Order: sequence, then structure tokens, then C-alpha cells
Amino acid sequence: MEDIVFRSIRSNGTATALVWLCCTAAGAGLVGCSDSSDSADDSGGSENKAAAQERTAEKDLLTGTEKIDVDGQSVNVSCSGSGAADRPVVVLLSGGGDDLTKLAGIQKTLSAKDRVCSYDRLGQGASDKPDGPQTIESTGEVLTGVIEQVAGDRPVVLAGHSLGGLISARYAPDHGDRVKGLVLMDATSPTQNADLAREIPETATGPAVELRDQTLAILGGQGPEKLTVTDGEVRSAGDIPVEVIRHGKEYLAPVPEYGPGLERAWLDGQRKWLALSERSELSTAENSEHYIYADEPDVAVAAIRRVTSQAAEDAGAKG
Repeated sequence: MEDIVFRSIRSNGTATALVWLCCTAAGAGLVGCSDSSDSADDSGGSENKAAAQERTAEKDLLTGTEKIDVDGQSVNVSCSGSGAADRPVVVLLSGGGDDLTKLAGIQKTLSAKDRVCSYDRLGQGASDKPDGPQTIESTGEVLTGVIEQVAGDRPVVLAGHSLGGLISARYAPDHGDRVKGLVLMDATSPTQNADLAREIPETATGPAVELRDQTLAILGGQGPEKLTVTDGEVRSAGDIPVEVIRHGKEYLAPVPEYGPGLERAWLDGQRKWLALSERSELSTAENSEHYIYADEPDVAVAAIRRVTSQAAEDAGAKG
């Protein structure tokens, strides 16, 4: 199911933009706030590291689509391209409710110049369902396990859409040793719960009430990913290159009475992500709704390649 944050429904014969502001219709939560770096640093486990070392030693990094083992759970991964050894591996993260097939087009384009991988989080696509509630930290542990097996010794650039953007932005501050750049494509706001509660208050009536209640339920872990998302401050990821891209077509505006406020809150959320780095930049995909990489793939590809090149230059300068 598409990321609810921005799908349309028919109400009384009128198309009404629905916001699930950060999650998926099927359910996935947008984000969270975690200050803890301990679990992230220890994630992956000895089995993940052994698998990563074996691949690296054999110079046989995964190519194509296959399932890998991450701490005893099956995770569906797709990798293509190779890229120069001095360039980071690009890791794409989809929005809530979307699987890696959504990213196939942009992955194919990017892989002409770089090694690019995508994966289904637990509860998405062909990966295992989570065996219990998930948090931003536990989701990050799975991401670490994936990176260790698909990137070898190379650093990575994370490029995430919607909920995938929020997960990327929460992950980067604790993993500066591997994450050297970020591209956030209409990422879920770091204060999504508060934004939604403010813009659609308890006194609201009409279609907005269903939207609010459904969204809060999903943010509370009642979706396929079972991911609970809480609000939090944006923590610095250092001086890595970061590009934040927001939608230009206001598809949230049609929500009766509350649409304009939801659009303002979404833009404010994009601006908050700029605190990730001293080198953050915000741009607008003028002809895009929520799915920027589908509506304007050239915009997404250009941003990811810029950040990947900047990260490679940074590594060369330090080397």
C-alpha cells in the first residue's frame, strides 16, 4: 500500500488528500527519536559481521535480489552496479508500506555510476514480519546488518523517502563511521505526532478525524512494521552533505479545513531536518507530490549523485 501520508481518497465524490503524515496505509511509522547509541553501535551481531567478512574476503558482494540473514531474520535485499572503489555505496530506504520494488526505477538509473542497494524492512515486502514491536533503534539494527553485508568496507550514503527518510536521519548521527551523506525525499517530520495533534485537534470533525486517528494508531505501532514512532529533537550528524527535498505540489491542501495547516506543518518539518548538518540544503521538487523519486526522478537522481560525489571528495581530502 502506498505511504498514506499522501494518498487520495474519494469522499462524497470529491478527491480528498489524506495525510498519514508519515506512515503507510498498511502501516509503518514515521519516526522517532532516540538518543541511544548503544544498541546501534552493537547492532549486527557476530553472525552479521561474519557474513560481511566472508563476502568482503571473497570480493563477492551481493548483486541482484536475494534474502540475507540479519540476526536470524530474513531480509530481502537488492543490489546493482559497482561504482568506483572510492565512492560510497548508496542505500535506498522506501516509505512506510512500500517495498523495494517501488525504488527499482531510480535504483537502475543510479547504478549506472554507483553501487546501489535497497531492502525491505521487517514487515515490508518479502522480508520476515517482525516478531514483536519495533523501535527506531531496532529498525536501525537491521539497517546496520544490511550495510555490513552489502557495502563491504565502503562508507554509505542513505537516501530515504518519507518514513525511510526519517529512519535515515535518526540513524546517521550514531553511525558517522559509515554514513557519509544523506538525501531526504519528503521525509516524515521529526515532530509528526505533535504536528498532527496541533493541526487536527480533538475538536475536529469530518474526514480529518479519521485521518488523525488512523495516523496516530500507526505511529503507535499498529501497522505491518509494528514500528512505534515518537517525536524527538534533530541530532547533528556532523558536517556531512545533506540534501532535503520537499514536494512542490500541495496535495495535502484539499483536506477540508485543515489542509493548508498540514502543508505548513509539513514544510516546517522539512526545515527542521536541516539541523542534521552544517552542510544541509533544502530544495523543492516543484512538479512533485509526495513520491518525488517517481514524479521527478531526475531531481532525486541528481541530488543523490551530488551527495555521493561530495562524500567521496570528503573522503579523498581526509585521506
